[in-house]
Amino acid sequence: MKLGAFSISLSVKDLQASKQFYETLGFTVFAGEMERNYLIMKNGNALVGLFQGMFEKNILTFNPGWDENANKLEDFADVREIQKHLKDHGVKLEREADDSTSGPASVVLIDPDGNPVLLDQHV
Repeated sequence: MKLGAFSISLSVKDLQASKQFYETLGFTVFAGEMERNYLIMKNGNALVGLFQGMFEKNILTFNPGWDENANKLEDFADVREIQKHLKDHGVKLEREADDSTSGPASVVLIDPDGNPVLLDQHV
């Protein structure tokens, strides 16, 4: 199953301080806007999302249909296919994609240690 690009989405207290910290580690701003309270930072293939005031916990994020440069993949598992696979295997979903739609959608589940996992398809 191809889940697409992986990133960690961090809930940060001070977006500017977090931006500076990750820049010190060699990350650069890839997407997002300070004015909208989020930045996506990139270092090679590594992606770190910095989100201020948007959610409580850090989130493991996968983007079906995208590579780490936000380029559309030709071959990928649609989030609804992934959702069906998870449900068929008894995984409880916190939020489901509408099976009657196509294109962008998301699914949220919680791993055994309580970490949120977001499958966020933009294509």
